[in-house]
Amino acid sequence: MAKGDEPKGKKLEPVTRDETVHIRKMIHKVSFKKRAPKVVKRLRRKVQLQMGTKDVRFDTKLNKAIWACGIRHPPNRLRIRMSRKRNEDEDAKEKMYTLVQHVPVASFKGLKHEKVEDEE
Repeated sequence: MAKGDEPKGKKLEPVTRDETVHIRKMIHKVSFKKRAPKVVKRLRRKVQLQMGTKDVRFDTKLNKAIWACGIRHPPNRLRIRMSRKRNEDEDAKEKMYTLVQHVPVASFKGLKHEKVEDEE
């Protein structure tokens, strides 16, 4: 079981976490024209495993941050906020979804993974 992964019998509850993602590790030895799309795919997979939801939604600001310098040069690190929320749509297959947002920071020095108190 991966770290932060919920056991199958346990009920998922809404939670919000901040984390620094080292993107450079994700795209090591990936050709230039596939780097930014590969970041999106691998980040989606990482969030699915950590938060235990199949439905992962990226905020537009996060997408712009990944693609800021084009397809070849995504940023080396990103600070993201993962929020597991209840799905309001009655027709949805999944009860919960995860919203991933970009958290702008001046420096990544000394930042840790942390649980964030919801404003709701």
